[in-house]
Amino acid sequence: MDLGNILTQLEIANEEEICELLKQYNEENSHTFAFDQKEETLRSKLCRSVLTVLGRQVQPICKKTCLETLRILSRDKRVLAPVATREGITILGGMAKLCTEEEVGDKEDSKEAAVLMEAERLVVVEALKCLCNVVYNSPAAQQVCVDVQLAHGLCASLRTSHTWHHEVGLFTLRLLFLLSALRPDVRGVLRKEHDGVRLLSEVLEHILDVQWVGTYETTCPDPQALPVPAEDNERVMEALKAMFNLTLSYNGDEEDDHQFRIIAAILRHLLMLKTETEEKTEEAHSHAVNLLNNLPVSCLDVLIDVPVQGGQEKYDGKNMDVIQALLDFMEKRINKGSNYKEGLTPVLSLLTEGSRHHREIRRYIKAQVLPPRKDVKIRPEIGTTIKNKLVRLMTHVDLGVKQAAAEFLFVLCKERVDNLLKYTGYGNAAGLLVYRGLHEGGRGDTQYSDDEDSDTEEYKCAKPFINPITGHVEEPMPNPMEEMTEEQKEYEAQKLINMLDKLSRQNVIRPMGVRPDGTLAPLEETLCDAPEEISASDSD
Repeated sequence: MDLGNILTQLEIANEEEICELLKQYNEENSHTFAFDQKEETLRSKLCRSVLTVLGRQVQPICKKTCLETLRILSRDKRVLAPVATREGITILGGMAKLCTEEEVGDKEDSKEAAVLMEAERLVVVEALKCLCNVVYNSPAAQQVCVDVQLAHGLCASLRTSHTWHHEVGLFTLRLLFLLSALRPDVRGVLRKEHDGVRLLSEVLEHILDVQWVGTYETTCPDPQALPVPAEDNERVMEALKAMFNLTLSYNGDEEDDHQFRIIAAILRHLLMLKTETEEKTEEAHSHAVNLLNNLPVSCLDVLIDVPVQGGQEKYDGKNMDVIQALLDFMEKRINKGSNYKEGLTPVLSLLTEGSRHHREIRRYIKAQVLPPRKDVKIRPEIGTTIKNKLVRLMTHVDLGVKQAAAEFLFVLCKERVDNLLKYTGYGNAAGLLVYRGLHEGGRGDTQYSDDEDSDTEEYKCAKPFINPITGHVEEPMPNPMEEMTEEQKEYEAQKLINMLDKLSRQNVIRPMGVRPDGTLAPLEETLCDAPEEISASDSD
């Protein structure tokens, strides 16, 4: 359709004609994401015209059609000036039911207002989609959202999350995520003024049907229970992403510590659940791992301290089920063989810090990852065990990945260099040791318990013969000169001298000597200095 004709007709058309006109435009452009720059001005005018229609009292079906048009237009960040205004954002916020503080009180008193009619629900969903696009594509719109306190309306909506239809909840949470991601100043407002972290925790509790049996302990998920439905999982992931933003670089105080521990307990519950597909389960667990990394490390004891469920005596009664789930998750990410930076390093960091500050976690993980050595004849990086895979990552091309893997193993070895080299060999560990300034031995700064590691008999017997660089017992190499005659040896020696001389003449290599002051110099210069020294010593 010609945009000029559409604009002309919109000025004179009635509500029904506007609806039909925009429906046709929407059908033609529903899959359009790259727009003609020549029509930029016309599209901007169309945005303004659609907002004008939305500002009138029109039927829900007309509102929905107008919002669909605006959603399509909002894919182009160059035409959003009419929308990125106080009027535009206020209209969209009203359509999305992101109400003001006074309106919240009225809504909570009205049961009818909590249940949207189907037609009105579709309008709300489209308005939320528009806001998501506009906020994502327009910094000016982001500022307007701050000015009109859209965060207040979003948190008011969170308080009624138990009444949400799936799409209303999904796009409300997505909008909250986008606004908090793109505007760091909004995070503090959401945390302090609107109690956003607690509200998001309650949203997760409701979606996951969390039942509490202790202050920081939930009921154990039934292994035979149905997986988390796909729609619920979508909302969970959006809530986790929003909460990640609100807790990023925020240490909190004593009051926040209680809320952080509740979050840790909810995330423990989530990590023990499955969704309808393995891929979506892994994605949800990935968001849970990211959020756990934001929590104070002291709160991670909630993951293993579940008195009602009980634990293992050898780990002081702590329950290690979720730690095993995290180890399984980590191994899956390693096996993928790609995207280690975003996919693997967060879980490595989480397990490293958990092991560094919680003795039981470190003991359990070490038993799974670094059991006492028996395979002394095989290089540490060769094999299919989780230890072999982690040692291989110690020499990965990505600096962040190899440091994360090396640090994880180093902490499991209580930051003792000799203990680490026993499992990895110096060649694999050299990068970490140089980075930490420990290439001559020693240990890190963290203090660990004094319990000693027990070596197997195989390791004790083989220890004197282990190559410290490769970390394994090498097969003796045959002596290539053993079968040679003296003439053959002399011939090979002369051949080597000739090759070195040729390389020296071509300046490929340069023989060096040591001067009396200990500095290096070309060999011919040091030889020239030698007679003077000899004569000087003779005269004395």
